[in-house]
Amino acid sequence: MNPEKRVDPVSDSLGFRQLFGVVAPSTNTSVQPEYEAMAPPGVTNHFSRIIIPDTKVADDKSFMEMLDNIRDAMQDAIDAIMTCSPDHLIIAMSAESFWDGKGGGEKMKQDIESRAGVGVTMGSEACMAAIKAYGGIKRIAVITPYMPVADRNVVKFFQDHGIEVRRIKGLRCSSPRLIAHVSKEELRDAVIEVDGDDVDAIVQAGTNLAMMEVAATAEFWLGKPVIAINTATYWHALRAVGIRDSIYGLGRLLTEH
Repeated sequence: MNPEKRVDPVSDSLGFRQLFGVVAPSTNTSVQPEYEAMAPPGVTNHFSRIIIPDTKVADDKSFMEMLDNIRDAMQDAIDAIMTCSPDHLIIAMSAESFWDGKGGGEKMKQDIESRAGVGVTMGSEACMAAIKAYGGIKRIAVITPYMPVADRNVVKFFQDHGIEVRRIKGLRCSSPRLIAHVSKEELRDAVIEVDGDDVDAIVQAGTNLAMMEVAATAEFWLGKPVIAINTATYWHALRAVGIRDSIYGLGRLLTEH
């Protein structure tokens, strides 16, 4: 069976190649427009929101409270999106996908696939797939919007996969909604801060950081991979269902791999 073709006997009029179900926090205003910018003709994105309050985040404890809110509401969001019968599910929130390292991410994916009954793409595995696609990457620097408790889990995830994290910069955003208020200039400065001759690539986590365009520009100037998690996740989902379209202007990952 050609994975680009929908399994329904009657094809969706707009999503005639693929319907992606996307699960994202209700506070996230970056991932949807970035995904839309990457969607090839015949591929449509359908969002279900994890309903959470825009709680203040000031330290590890309050970050964990926010993460618990996401965990409590995620299953309802998954059940809701499955009513439109998407072909593949994208989990567009990244912190939880890094939690407890490689094993935690694998268990999360298995649990969601079992509940949804379709294939699932998550940000953590997508970043690793991108690293492997580029090839030759052993040492990375990481940018996140997180507090230290989450940054430690990001480091563990990559270390579990044999990737050394030389530097990590957590921006410590003060609420889930305010992650989207980080400017392109701030992201540029973060890339400059973590870069160095001792890293082969820069990876960004946190789906509400609007990093897609900044990463593509930085990659061109630095001459090394700069992997934005939204770019990597959408790329991974496209390739997982057999769609090989090259998308230009948003970095090498979408054009060359």
